[in-house]
Order: sequence, then C-alpha cells, then structure tokens
Amino acid sequence: MKKLLLLLALPFTALCQDFPDGMVAVEFNASFNKANEVNWLPKLSDCETQRVDITADSRWSKEYKIVVVPTIVIFNNNEEVKRFQANIMMTMEATKNEVQNSIDEIVMEAF
Repeated sequence: MKKLLLLLALPFTALCQDFPDGMVAVEFNASFNKANEVNWLPKLSDCETQRVDITADSRWSKEYKIVVVPTIVIFNNNEEVKRFQANIMMTMEATKNEVQNSIDEIVMEAF
C-alpha cells in the first residue's frame, strides 16, 4: 500500500515544482507568437522571471490551463496567485505597472 501511495504522489510533486520557490512571474507564450513577447518581463522587480514556450511541450498548456498566449502567471511558492491573459489579437493588455503592482501587493500581504 505504501508503494502505491508513493507512486501516486510522485507525478504531483514533480509538476508542482516546475518553478523555483518564492515569487516567480512566468510568461507562457508560443514560438508562433514571438512577435508579441512581453518585452518588459525581465524588468519586473521583487520576483524571478521565466519564459515558457508551450509549443515545445504541450504539458505546459494543459497543466497551467493556458488558453491564450501570451499569458503571465504569478506564482508564490509554486502556487498561482495572479494571472494576466492576452487579448484576442494575442497581445498583452496588462502593463508592466499593473503586473508590478500585483507583485508588490502579494509581497506586502506577507508581512
């Protein structure tokens, strides 16, 4: 019985640790939408940033329910806390200030 429980827990653990602990802003995009990459993502402060190409591995879009690209998801200790999605033209409408304000609010709530 213990072996069965361990096997069931392994995939969940592996999937929950895709990103580092702490605050991480992840841009999910696709290679065909490179022109609409969120160029200000690396300029966000008080968080790490990462980019994920969902066309390289379909697991990303399924696991994180990415229905439009680009999508920015803010994770705090591997838990999704905020999401920003592109419009119908596949461009991000959220501004750097809006995303940064969300990050700042999350940081302040920890105190």
